Amino acid sequence: MTHLPPAPTPLAFSERTPASRTRTYRVTHATTYTYDDTVSSSYGRCYLTPRDLPEQRVLEHEIVIDPEPSDRSEGVDAFGNVDTFFHVTTRHTVLRVRGSSLVEVDPLDQAVTGEGAATAPWELARPVGADGIVAPGGAIAAQYRIDLLPPEITDSVREYADAVFTPGKPLVEAIRDLTTGIYTDFRYKSGSTSISTSVADVMDRREGVCQDFARVAIACLRSRGLAARYVSGYLATEPPPGQDRVVGAGATHAWAAVWMPGDRWLPFDPTNYKFVDERHITVAWGRDYEDVPPLRGVIYTDSKKSTISVSVDVAPVT
Repeated sequence: MTHLPPAPTPLAFSERTPASRTRTYRVTHATTYTYDDTVSSSYGRCYLTPRDLPEQRVLEHEIVIDPEPSDRSEGVDAFGNVDTFFHVTTRHTVLRVRGSSLVEVDPLDQAVTGEGAATAPWELARPVGADGIVAPGGAIAAQYRIDLLPPEITDSVREYADAVFTPGKPLVEAIRDLTTGIYTDFRYKSGSTSISTSVADVMDRREGVCQDFARVAIACLRSRGLAARYVSGYLATEPPPGQDRVVGAGATHAWAAVWMPGDRWLPFDPTNYKFVDERHITVAWGRDYEDVPPLRGVIYTDSKKSTISVSVDVAPVT
């Protein structure tokens, strides 16, 4: 692992600044599938509905599917995310799925990073202690500390985490150091990985995209017995006045969150070297990307070729 640079100051790490304020965004996520032959039946499941949270409110939302589905339903999955199922039986060569939302997002709550569990030793944030005793509120969070199959906690992940999670370090400092390390040691390179790229490959290549960096952070946290979840969403297209443009605008985005006693979560964005704030719009979370892909499905067709185009726009309203 590259030696960690000096810990950034809270302001450099993009915690709440005097310019921070509640923001409202119009989010549009459009996906178009085009086939070279007719599709007779198309089943789909999508996660395009932002979550209603204490710090985020969904003011408007709709999902438009063309052709119109013959069957459609909305539900809530095991992680509390809203998912939409649809079945299109009209014969088609083009399928369009468009989600549109108006979302209000609050700035970072300083209490999340500046007091209580965040400033206590990171070892105390394990939902299940070394003695097997489950911490208050940790029963549900415990599912987020278990490694995936195939395993993502490798020797290289453990070594990387060892340099960050030194004994007794406050949790918030450990998260800053982990975020700093990933931001410093890994290169953002669009198209360098795919959804099937393993954490081990990302560790070896030292490059990837937001999804990869979130998964590296999650693997490091789980290697310490901490509960970590994968969060999918969006970044604001335009930065607030006086701030630089962030990486990943105009596309779906991903980050990570670590559980804290008191059943609170501390979300952070390794790609952009910051805690999650009013520029992040949360859509869904799970244990990994596979739990919350924006859109997936099954089609019945003789088509040999298909193309997909995705357009994401996050436009500030206020």
